[in-house]
Amino acid sequence: MSFLKAEWNNLALINYEIDPQILEKYVPKGTEIDLWNGKCFISCIGFLFENVRVLGLRIPFHSDFEEVNLRFYVRRFENGIWKRGAVFISEIVPKQAISFVANTFYNEKYRTFPMKHKLTEKENTREFVYQWKVNNNWNRIQIETAKNSIEIAVDSEAEFITEHYFGYSKVDENNTIEYQVTHPRWKQYEVISNQSEIDFQAVYGAEFAFLKELEPSSIFLAVGSKITIEDQRKF
Repeated sequence: MSFLKAEWNNLALINYEIDPQILEKYVPKGTEIDLWNGKCFISCIGFLFENVRVLGLRIPFHSDFEEVNLRFYVRRFENGIWKRGAVFISEIVPKQAISFVANTFYNEKYRTFPMKHKLTEKENTREFVYQWKVNNNWNRIQIETAKNSIEIAVDSEAEFITEHYFGYSKVDENNTIEYQVTHPRWKQYEVISNQSEIDFQAVYGAEFAFLKELEPSSIFLAVGSKITIEDQRKF
């Protein structure tokens, strides 16, 4: 049985090309930074975590919520193949119990802040807004997209960002936690405009303050799907 079954829906992904040296201290042992065409990316992602079941059980008042995370991409060579995954620098949710479970059992970096979202369907477009409150200020991911979904192109930056099927967490300098994430290949909505406002320094600390002045390499909205998170292993 999967540890967790859920849906990840309406994933707004804002992606930045950065110097990989900034991320070296976060890279778990046994992995290396995964590059696309020689470029290193970090992504700020807002989405809906819905219909959550842990070990088959629905937890009252904790089955549907927003999440915003900051992540980058790594890979691990094992048994003759490359396993491609993500490392989370920070994951924000509105429920303390969710943070407790994820941090305790998967050594993740969850934090709890007030959050809200709004999804608006207009005549020809869709608008997606995710907000979270830090130091009495609301941050937001706000993008408007075309109404109809399209395929994510093979060998595209969007494919690279979405096609990572493992999570890696740095326990310490000698230990890493790995877990597998399963989902079908996603479609996307083309982004028409971006009105996001994120205080990266307040939310993620001084070392990521520079992201506020950086032009995104890409922005897209992945439709999402059902997902599973499998049991972890440590190496």
